[in-house]
Amino acid sequence: MQPANGAPIAARSWAMLAVMVFGQASTTVVTATPAFLIPYLHGVEGMSLAGAGVLAGAPSLGLVLTLIAWGALTDRFGERRVLLSGLTLTTIAVVASMLAEGFVWLGIALVATGAMSACINNASGRLITGWFPADRRGLAMGIRQTCQPIGTAVAALAVPALANSWGIFGALAFGGALTLLSVIACFFVVIDPQIAAKKLAAVSSNPYRESGTLARIHAVSVLLVIPQFVLSSFGLVWFVIGFGWSELAAGALVAAAQLIGAGGRIAAGVWSDKAGSRLRPIRIIAVACAALLMLAASFGWADWAIPAAIAYVLVSCVSVADNGLAFTAVAEIAGPRWSGRALGMQNTGQFLASGLLPPAVGALIALLGMPATLAIVAIAPLLAVPLVPSGADAHATATRTAKSGGREPAV
Repeated sequence: MQPANGAPIAARSWAMLAVMVFGQASTTVVTATPAFLIPYLHGVEGMSLAGAGVLAGAPSLGLVLTLIAWGALTDRFGERRVLLSGLTLTTIAVVASMLAEGFVWLGIALVATGAMSACINNASGRLITGWFPADRRGLAMGIRQTCQPIGTAVAALAVPALANSWGIFGALAFGGALTLLSVIACFFVVIDPQIAAKKLAAVSSNPYRESGTLARIHAVSVLLVIPQFVLSSFGLVWFVIGFGWSELAAGALVAAAQLIGAGGRIAAGVWSDKAGSRLRPIRIIAVACAALLMLAASFGWADWAIPAAIAYVLVSCVSVADNGLAFTAVAEIAGPRWSGRALGMQNTGQFLASGLLPPAVGALIALLGMPATLAIVAIAPLLAVPLVPSGADAHATATRTAKSGGREPAV
């Protein structure tokens, strides 16, 4: 497939992938900024931890509310229009949050920021799926999935320092500036895939009515996000309180696990390309995740800090390896008519699960301890294994998609 201007597909596709990585990382900085403002809001502004926590969760609320809507708009109007309009609105929302006065108005502005930033979650997935051939798509989507740890790491390093020097205004401005640069990059680089999304959407059939494959992948992803969330959110607490590590040492361990996990996403994508399947690797990853969770729990019960740390890093890496595979499979199976909405549904389920988990997991850790919690969490990936669609189920859906005008995916 060649783009409209005749440019080589390889050069153009890699350029767009680079822009999507930067854009998604930029919006991650925007949505993560309030969380890294908590120490400043509590220590300098005198805000309660509960109030600061509400502001930290505001962008995620906006994301959940609009992911499917942005997906539908992408299916209807194409990736370029959605990216340019959505990222521009994100920049405007960031400016509004910088100017907001009072807790309520700041919270509303942060919800709006998250709602607008959701535009790139689905559009970037569709764009990469449309421009990369099936045998390189896993690699490309794996690279795209590194955006979250990269953006989170950048925010963790920059936001506290900016807040101490320039206050809330300066900290929020950093993410806004990155998003503005993303708009400019999208304007000059992004071109919709050759298939016209607007025309395809007009004659689309609903893939959710014809097969349960997509719904099963969504359910699998919700189950597999549970260990991912528990490890990233409570790992620091485990090693500080459970093993008596310093916050610096425990933080370094968690950061290392995140960075290695980013590499694991790319490796999983390459694996799926070579295997010619997105779904079989997910099943293997789920089993490995459950086994490593039990191993980490065992080391925790034995009070072996170093082996527990090694197991923690390994399971953290494995627990995020399925993200890009499931995201790619959803886009491929849904086809260009429905992939925006399907990707929106995929992300919505994961964000909802992540938002509902903290109270329950925190209470479980307080009651039983971290090792027992990890052992219980290991049930989630085990439940996911039989839900992963078989190759035959996925192939049937792919064939249906190909016959109706999309391209046959490798699942």
